[in-house]
Amino acid sequence: MEAWERPKETEGSKETERPEGTKRQEHSAGTIEEAYETEQGLWRPILEELDRLVRRGGNVTAAIDGRCGSGKTWLAGLIQSLFPCNVLHMDDFYLPMHLRPENWRQIPGGNMDFRRIREELLIPLREGRAACYRPYSCARGQLGEGAVLQPAALTVVEGSYSQHPSMGVEYDLRIFLTCSKEVQKERLRLREGDGFAAFEQMWIPMEESYFALFGIETRSWLQVDTSFF
Repeated sequence: MEAWERPKETEGSKETERPEGTKRQEHSAGTIEEAYETEQGLWRPILEELDRLVRRGGNVTAAIDGRCGSGKTWLAGLIQSLFPCNVLHMDDFYLPMHLRPENWRQIPGGNMDFRRIREELLIPLREGRAACYRPYSCARGQLGEGAVLQPAALTVVEGSYSQHPSMGVEYDLRIFLTCSKEVQKERLRLREGDGFAAFEQMWIPMEESYFALFGIETRSWLQVDTSFF
């Protein structure tokens, strides 16, 4: 397998402001072969399939959905370090509070702006055009400054609700990450600190309703349990 060179950062490729409690993930593997020789080799089925799709040509689009704390952002960072790609974070496409329906907590994905990510990013990138968007800032509760993404061989959409039917996109690869409830709690307590209660009381139940309603886990083509990673 011929290795991809690590892509250089371009405008819009740097991680925008993430919700409090999350951090940018760093990866040391510079080629797929090097990744296989480390603990990251546990991701080999996913990396091999992405490599096959990219070699096939065209603009490949993949989704990484799954439970919070299962490693979606980490995996997206690993992929970005190995392939020439754009990574889109669902966290950048929350609906501002004044645009959410009153009962948004009872609607799977009721807090997400699916139209904006589809029209501003997914459609133009799929068509090989540059895309301009404004990531949502959780800290300020509003859209941030504009960013530009150039089309790449691979576009990865990571985050909960990335496989929601309202996304309106035909993915070339659907990935689902999971972990045990015990591991999930341990990871989220470490990551979120005092914010863990909100996950336990609201965000996790909302996600589970979404997974159950649309059969997201069983409909994904590659499923990985990260409990022992």
